[in-house]
Amino acid sequence: MSDRYEQMYDAAMRYYIQGETMDTIARGLGVSRSSVSRLLSQARARGLVRIELAEHSGSRSPVALKLSEHFGIEVHLVNVGEGARLNARFERVSRHAATLLNSVVADDQLVGVAWGVTMTHIARYVEPRPLTGVTIVQMNGSTNRFDSASPYVGAIMQSIGEKYGARVALFPVPAFFDYPDTKSAMWRERSIMRVLDLQRRLDVAIFGVGSLHGGVPSHVYTAGYLDSDELAVIERQGAVGDVCTVLLREDGSYNDIAFNDRATGLTPRELQKVPRRICVVPDPRRAPALLGALRAGVATDLVCDDMTARAVADRL
Repeated sequence: MSDRYEQMYDAAMRYYIQGETMDTIARGLGVSRSSVSRLLSQARARGLVRIELAEHSGSRSPVALKLSEHFGIEVHLVNVGEGARLNARFERVSRHAATLLNSVVADDQLVGVAWGVTMTHIARYVEPRPLTGVTIVQMNGSTNRFDSASPYVGAIMQSIGEKYGARVALFPVPAFFDYPDTKSAMWRERSIMRVLDLQRRLDVAIFGVGSLHGGVPSHVYTAGYLDSDELAVIERQGAVGDVCTVLLREDGSYNDIAFNDRATGLTPRELQKVPRRICVVPDPRRAPALLGALRAGVATDLVCDDMTARAVADRL
């Protein structure tokens, strides 16, 4: 390690663990007080120091406890307030989700990451935390007939990968195939089988919930992945949203929705094999889709705002 790294670590240890003042640390290191301040700032930027808030008291509120007990999950409730705008909900909830992800991910893990509006926000707030042996695995395909979507989706994966010093395994297939037979053929290709194998061995997964009628439009339904006729068919079949492009009804059913034969993401049954599954939803209008996702058993942890939690509880 470089001398600068050793100084950063020493300063951080003395300040945050041993409780020494900056003046005392400066004398011990033989540098100025302003140099100590810079060392501490750099230690935080490099991920040597992680500052975490205790769990918000809102997570012990009646509505959080109701969802926790009903679904057997941990509910991480972010109190945003009834009058808050949607962008404020997305920002506050995404920050909390990023902090939770940082506390969960460890060396030598496979971390599944979905894409979408919510994940775009979360990727922005993940703090740098250098780890070893971590691989970020894209959990669902992303291309469509109009756009490869590679820059958008790749930016999410690469951003989180860089924060953790991790490798990134992209999944170069469409979000939805045109024909189930094409999907079956692609699933036999060795390059695709490699990613599928990583998906089967995930330690952690983080994802949002798409909704046909969310307050903020879900990327799956607005960016050319499905045309208007297909969207009409999906609604007639009772779908209210999706997790990793697998369409769900509010009652949690999904097996008999025909479009799921063409979807490329992990099904709820496959997701249930992942030990830690963080579902993030900061939009009350996504309550029907979130309720379907929770009934399908996709999550071990739910990160949401107070209004979204209340909207889900009201629909139970």
